[in-house]
Amino acid sequence: MTDITLEHYSAYESLKLRRHPGGVLELIMGTKGGQPGKLSTADDRMHRELADIWRDIDTDPDTRVVVIRGEGKGFSGGGDLELVQQMADDFHVRTRVWREARDLVYNIINCSKPIVSAMHGAAVGAGLVAGLLADISIAAHDARIIDGHTRLGVAAGDHAAIVWPLLCGMAKAKYYLMLCETVSGEEAERIGLVSLCVDEAELIPKAFEVANKLAAGSQTAIRWTKYSLNNWLRMAGPSFDTSLALEFMGFGGPDVREGIQSLRERRAPNFRPDSPF
Repeated sequence: MTDITLEHYSAYESLKLRRHPGGVLELIMGTKGGQPGKLSTADDRMHRELADIWRDIDTDPDTRVVVIRGEGKGFSGGGDLELVQQMADDFHVRTRVWREARDLVYNIINCSKPIVSAMHGAAVGAGLVAGLLADISIAAHDARIIDGHTRLGVAAGDHAAIVWPLLCGMAKAKYYLMLCETVSGEEAERIGLVSLCVDEAELIPKAFEVANKLAAGSQTAIRWTKYSLNNWLRMAGPSFDTSLALEFMGFGGPDVREGIQSLRERRAPNFRPDSPF
């Protein structure tokens, strides 16, 4: 494998890219300072890069398949609290991140190249969007999939409304999204939220085994199959747009401030009992 220094990806700093034989591109969500004991978090730069990169991958003639994984002790650690605070405080930051969140979902759906995700440890936030929207999602048995929106005090936007009901059914989607319950990799496979579940030691090898099979297949047949199947997600676009708008409306309200503070203080949130809705 080789680290990519091509001009095609020269703008990316928080995402590490490596080429493997057969047209397989490895995309690694990095940790700050490359520290192995940390989690990859979607700070200001990574959130933007994770939204944009799928357009560049789509036009990369040397890439047939993408494997996305996290660096460090988990797949992704969710949004950086400093960025979340800026979104709560600044309308312009909030609208910019809203556009990035929208683009992240639609750019993954519209990327013609097949995407394989390999999720271990915690899988939260913007990274989880890519993990569950991947065409083939593979989780370690002890992976911890968490959609943390309601714990933060905002509606479950991002990818949740567009893909969770389709993958695991409305009853399970409401249970996990409204209660912000953790889904283990084993349970995620059982309910259909992910494609496969394996031991963590087998996670990366299995992801590349799947990627190599996809890379060796008919690219037109595979890409057109992906395009056709993703029309199910495109039909859910209005539901996604609504959920994202409601999520970002919440970033301007009081509950998210309590959510941020409770996370910083490592305690349960104390949300107000009333609601204007």
